[in-house]
Order: sequence, then structure tokens, then C-alpha cells
Amino acid sequence: MTSLTKAIPVKDPRLLRQALTHRSWLNEHPEEKISSNERLEFLGDAVLELVVTEFLFEKFPRETEGALTSLRASLVRTETLATIAQSLKLGELILLSHGEKISGGKENISLLANTFEAIIGAIYIGHGMRRVKPFIRKHVFPELDNIIANELDKDAKSKLQELIQAKGFPAPVYRVEKELGPDHEKTFTVAVFINGKHSESGTGKSKQQAQQKAASLALEKYDAK
Repeated sequence: MTSLTKAIPVKDPRLLRQALTHRSWLNEHPEEKISSNERLEFLGDAVLELVVTEFLFEKFPRETEGALTSLRASLVRTETLATIAQSLKLGELILLSHGEKISGGKENISLLANTFEAIIGAIYIGHGMRRVKPFIRKHVFPELDNIIANELDKDAKSKLQELIQAKGFPAPVYRVEKELGPDHEKTFTVAVFINGKHSESGTGKSKQQAQQKAASLALEKYDAK
């Protein structure tokens, strides 16, 4: 066990290796008698959500369901988990194909977040809640202070609406500008209008994702003023 993996309480080396194995590695190493980390990621995602939900439910007894849901979404979102994965140096441990490596896979936030969830899944299989709760408490819960301080639990659309209405303008209006691709793989471009004027446009795989992107870009513009 390396000094890096000592921070991960998984005693079974095969289980730990599986948690760190991306499917691209197996494509280049068909002789490997191990599965990728996708199933462990699936389990870890569910365990993480349960532990975080219980934590928030107990910590904020007066908060509404909506507020708790927003806080939970911020704690388990890809960007938050990727930051934690980077602090654990998981990028140095992930087994990737040569192609994934040279394309920046070890810094890919989605891949890092997925691997962190797979680690949680492996801890749960090996030790149950007895060990996985302290691990999540140590590495995930501290992110809450930053989320609350910087209002990261509020999505970009909510933040933009608060900002614009505080200036005395009506709520932003979102309009679809373009839809590209077949039904099962569409890409949407949505524009956000502030006080009747086009502000920014965002692109995403759903209308809501595109709206959030447009709102985020509009926020950046207003923050720069």
C-alpha cells in the first residue's frame, strides 16, 4: 500500500484496485481479471447520498425540504467531489488507458468524482457504515462551510434572478435559440434576456442545463462590472 492509499480505508487490495480502475484501462489490458469501478461508483453514489442526507437532516432541523435538497446537491455535485478527489491525489492512482491519460483524464473532474464515489462503495463493501461514515464526515462534510459562505447551494438561475430583481428589473427571461441533433442526443442553446435585452447564451444537453449555463455566464458578466 502506497502512502497515497493509506488515506483510503480499504484493506482488500483487489477491491481498492477495482475502485481505481477505469474501463479504458481494461480495454488495453484484457488479461486483467477485474471489473471496472462503475458498479462500485453506483453503490458509492447511493451510500454518499444517504449519509449526506442524514447529516443535513440532523444538522438543520428547521430547514425546509427544498433547502436541504439544495445543500445536498451542492455537497454531492461533481465539482465538489472532484475537489475532494484531488485533495486525496486520486488522479495519481487511477488506472487509465494511454489515450485517457494524454487527453487529461487524471484531471477530468467527472472521472475524479466518479472514482471518489467508487472508493466510497469499496469502503462500504469492506467495512459497512462503521468506516464509511467517518470517511465521508472527514472529507465531504467540511465542504459545507464553503458552500454556505459562497451560496453554492443556489443554482445560477436563482442567483441571477435575485441579483437582477435587486436592481429593480423583472425576472430574467429564457428563450431557446437552437436545437441540434437527433431526439435522443439533442443539444440546446438558450439565451437569457435581462430587462428585455439579450445578455448571454448557453449550450447544454437539456433546456435546463443550457439555461443554467446562460445564467452562469450572465452572472460572470455582472460580477465583472
